[in-house]
Amino acid sequence: MAGDSAEIFPRPRDLKPLAGSGAEASQAAEIERDESLGPEAFTLEILDGQIRLRHGDDSALRYATAVLDQLRSQFGSGLPALRIEDAPDYPVRGYMLDISRDRVPTRACLETLVAQLALFRINHLELYTEHTFAYRDHEVVWKHASPMTAEDVAWLDALCREHGIELCANQNTFGHMARWIRHEEYRARAETPDGYRTSQGIQLSASVLAPTEENAALAVDLCRELLSHHTSQRINIGCDETFELGRGQSAEAVAERGRAVVYVEHLKRLIEGLHAAGATVLFWGDILRGHPELVRELPPENTIALAWHYEAPGAAVDFPPAIRKILDEIGIEMTPEMMLGFKAHVAAFENAGLPYWVCPGTSSWNTLIGRLGNARGNLLDAAETGLAHGASGYLITDWGDNGHLQPPSVSLPPLAYGAAVAWGTAANRDVDPARFLDAFVFGDEAHVLGETLNELGSLYARTGKIGMNGSPLFTELVGGGLLGSQGEADPAGVASVIASLDAAIERLSQARPTCSDGDLVVRELAQAARLARHGAYRIARAAGLDCPDDATLRQDLIEAIAEQRACWLLRSRPGGLDDSVAGLEKTLAGYAD
Repeated sequence: MAGDSAEIFPRPRDLKPLAGSGAEASQAAEIERDESLGPEAFTLEILDGQIRLRHGDDSALRYATAVLDQLRSQFGSGLPALRIEDAPDYPVRGYMLDISRDRVPTRACLETLVAQLALFRINHLELYTEHTFAYRDHEVVWKHASPMTAEDVAWLDALCREHGIELCANQNTFGHMARWIRHEEYRARAETPDGYRTSQGIQLSASVLAPTEENAALAVDLCRELLSHHTSQRINIGCDETFELGRGQSAEAVAERGRAVVYVEHLKRLIEGLHAAGATVLFWGDILRGHPELVRELPPENTIALAWHYEAPGAAVDFPPAIRKILDEIGIEMTPEMMLGFKAHVAAFENAGLPYWVCPGTSSWNTLIGRLGNARGNLLDAAETGLAHGASGYLITDWGDNGHLQPPSVSLPPLAYGAAVAWGTAANRDVDPARFLDAFVFGDEAHVLGETLNELGSLYARTGKIGMNGSPLFTELVGGGLLGSQGEADPAGVASVIASLDAAIERLSQARPTCSDGDLVVRELAQAARLARHGAYRIARAAGLDCPDDATLRQDLIEAIAEQRACWLLRSRPGGLDDSVAGLEKTLAGYAD
């Protein structure tokens, strides 16, 4: 029966072929609201010349209509007899895009993104913010960043509402405040105004606000201003990776009461101040995941912990002792238990009864072309663990570490996969979005882009070198912070990666996308592949393998940087561009002129 071959993305909870005839594709659907189905739930029945659609709410109607569009695209004029029953596993299925690691999207880019999220059944969006919102009294912080303005946020909020998506405010308020502290006006607010030096002699910049009443008041004021431009009164206040806490202004308090206690005292100041303003507060859970006794001190109403983890289960790297010592000093846990997956990251919140979401990632940052295998393992682990242990939401994170050099389309396969397993984990565990992306996102008549993205996303694992939170193809090109990449290059593997990148660049020229940004997608992916190839050349060079000479590498990178700048300005605002390419230009300076 034709219904057996129906391919729907995401796969529905239940799809049954029916005995009998189907219906003409042009047949209008009989639509009825049925609130007994529950939020976002729907049924679609095609039988004996009729199309019957029942939906629990407006979002369910959108999703069911999109399913009908997929069936019409697949079967043409005659639809098969079938019945679909569908509803989400997670009531909140979110996406968080980093707009503070240099790349702030244009309105056109955001408009494309919102349409894609709606197609993927994402119903929550956050723009991760450190210094890229134009706060009224803080121009010195954002004036060179091409920030989101109040008008931009109001526009985006309205656009999201049209698509059934909640736009959630996001402003880091404790750690990751380096872009504020660097200015003299805010320097005295820092935990360590001059930064700090690790036991290994590495100087790290100041990034944490001291846990004071004055800093809490500033943070609450910023959040209230940002919230005033949003319909939703949920806000993510960050508070992750407070690396230097206890090394400066709070040293005495930490010595007396402990680092985690001082942290939670300040977190409570922020939460209480925003609760008084009527907000629901989200915060990153990394600092408290080892302290369930302190989690119990947080108010369980209108407070949500965000349990994040970005590696597939068991993907641990054997870092040298010196690096492990630094990680321990700054509070980054990479114990074997933590690397087994999300279970260890959610236990404190589950045991304390505090509402929490699971937050995996696209694995696109620090890669240029993705780490798709890692992303799929991480995204599925989050979905399965969250369902088994009581998570109430699922937030896919998409960061921009070290210049946000990857183009948006690299994130689409993991984003679509994550959205699918958040909608229905059991049905979508092994789904591949490639054909769906070609048909409904890119409109690629040559069916090239989906599979090319899959191929590019596999190459990180084939050089012999391995990385944590990044791909060797990226870290060997521009560096990647403390972690970098480990191991020895495999000559055959590096050669195959270079050959695969050459083939991908050639194959991209055969794509025929019909989406509004199709030509740009092709151009950006070719550029990302070219940069990744340069990273592979550098792996070969360092290992003494055959590769282009320095003069050739220099010219290749000169051209690649120029193209990176051109592509950036077609999708992103200019403010962060110079900072973004600084790592590439530092590498360029290392080649003989």
